[in-house]
Amino acid sequence: MSVDEKPGCTVTVCRDCCCGSLSKHPAVDHDAQVDRLRTELGTAHRVRTSLCLDVCAQSNVLVVQPAPEARRQGARPVWFGLVLDDLVLGDIVGWVRSGGPGRARMSAALELSVIPAPPKPVSD
Repeated sequence: MSVDEKPGCTVTVCRDCCCGSLSKHPAVDHDAQVDRLRTELGTAHRVRTSLCLDVCAQSNVLVVQPAPEARRQGARPVWFGLVLDDLVLGDIVGWVRSGGPGRARMSAALELSVIPAPPKPVSD
């Protein structure tokens, strides 16, 4: 990234017990999903995988963190569930490339894939 480029979004893809599971979702090429995100988002955005994000009933789960500047302006992460087909993944890619949380309007179709973040654990 050059000095003039602003850092983009971070996309976290759950790949643990349920998400990314061939036994749960045998028709989904889970590795191809991650490869597509990395290829289509390029170096402008970061794509990473994570262990369980604790919303197994909604697998495959993906979280889009806003770009740092958007986060400072109040944008918050957006959680997506049931990311099981190329259409939804393509909509997410397009939205992130347009700026993602706090920067780009989400289509009505993509809003259908938004899920609530799991509750934060209560600390003692």
